[in-house]
Amino acid sequence: MPSLAPRPDLESLPKYVPGRTILGAIKLASNEVPGGPLPSVRAAITDAMGDVNRYPDSGSQALRERLAADLDVPIDRLAVGCGSVSLCQQLIQAVCGPGDEAMFAWRSFEAYPIVTQVAHAVGVKIPLTDGYGLDLDAMLAAITDRTKLIFVCNPNNPTGTVLHRDEIERFIEAVPEHVLVVLDEAYKEFVTDSEVPDGVEFTRTHNNVAVLRTFSKAYGLAGLRIGYAVASAPIAEALRQVYVAFSVNAIAQVAAIASLDAADELLERCQEIITERERVRNSLVDMGYDIPPTQANFVWFPLGERTVAFSEHMLDRKLIVRPFPGDGARVTIGTPEENDLFLAAAREFLS
Repeated sequence: MPSLAPRPDLESLPKYVPGRTILGAIKLASNEVPGGPLPSVRAAITDAMGDVNRYPDSGSQALRERLAADLDVPIDRLAVGCGSVSLCQQLIQAVCGPGDEAMFAWRSFEAYPIVTQVAHAVGVKIPLTDGYGLDLDAMLAAITDRTKLIFVCNPNNPTGTVLHRDEIERFIEAVPEHVLVVLDEAYKEFVTDSEVPDGVEFTRTHNNVAVLRTFSKAYGLAGLRIGYAVASAPIAEALRQVYVAFSVNAIAQVAAIASLDAADELLERCQEIITERERVRNSLVDMGYDIPPTQANFVWFPLGERTVAFSEHMLDRKLIVRPFPGDGARVTIGTPEENDLFLAAAREFLS
């Protein structure tokens, strides 16, 4: 009689590698913002702690109502999840059956192949362009009758590159209606390029477009795990159907609403990161590094086989970056003081 064992295909499941945390080191590996929640958000979190003996609202009704008003979309087109990564998994579960294909650029967000395989779907990886961006023409050419979903990360994680409005419009128009295009906009608040569109606009005219957003990055709530999706009403309903009941906790919901109340102040902090981003990239380019233009809160080092050595060099100097062995390293923009230490170490690596 066979013994109890997990699914055998889990042995081949790609491993999600979180950014390391080492006591006393500067962490530039996880795309977190350096500042914690604003005082008003902290106060809302503290007040909400008094009710944690009660189950959270499983439908996140108050947050969905607020987002519906802010985004000018019907509430039935909104779904909330434990960050955009959870919503990625919910989308695969809602749209793909066993053997169906989910497509994404590679390298892109490393959770895409994981959530795809967990749902018994087939991941289709499309190489990046020579400029480290998404190759939309190659994606279109790879669509088959089995393709059900395409992740389009904009800005792309980990390269920081972006797609412009005309590129996305042409792509969406060419994608068959049976395929869901998922615009993953986790870093939208750091975008300054006016040609990068607001993905929500596409959801108003195309039923096969969904947009993902998160409170983990610009809003500084990475530890509370909360994000949302905007999609057609049937897709949003399907996301709510596969949602794990009560998984978005009550404190996260309160903190998200309080963060929206403080959006102007939070976006001022984003501007500080954007200013540092430009300073850091310009300094690295002046040193001789090949750093693609970035619209996120990180920079990409396409170092290939030198990636591990770069990461170890940084660790020796108590700086934690995010290596993708064989491809490159991603470095989050920190405080000016942290960035100065990183730039000094980057200069040392070249010598």
